[in-house]
Amino acid sequence: QVQFVESGGGLVQPGGSLRLSCAASGSISSIAAVAWYRQAPGKQREAVATITNVGTTNYRESVKGRFTISRDNAKNTVYLQMNSLKPEDTAVYYCLDLVGGSWGQGTQVTVSS
Repeated sequence: QVQFVESGGGLVQPGGSLRLSCAASGSISSIAAVAWYRQAPGKQREAVATITNVGTTNYRESVKGRFTISRDNAKNTVYLQMNSLKPEDTAVYYCLDLVGGSWGQGTQVTVSS
């Protein structure tokens, strides 16, 4: 089973950008779908974006036009480019293999002035 390690989080001002990385312990080329989730304090974990092994993407409404999910099978890494960040994007972000995956440690994103 492939394990993911998230990185790239940090503190950014509103309107800023971050790129999150999700590095896999093995090949991701056969993984049908990978998703980025996030969990804000006191809230349930929610799906943010999904990408399939053929590149089909889906986004939750609140991030459409601001976030872009991508995958690099050669580097066994999935990315989440986040632009025009808002305070409500503050959360711990996780990636997950949607078919039998397990949660990693996540990476903290804080959007604040």
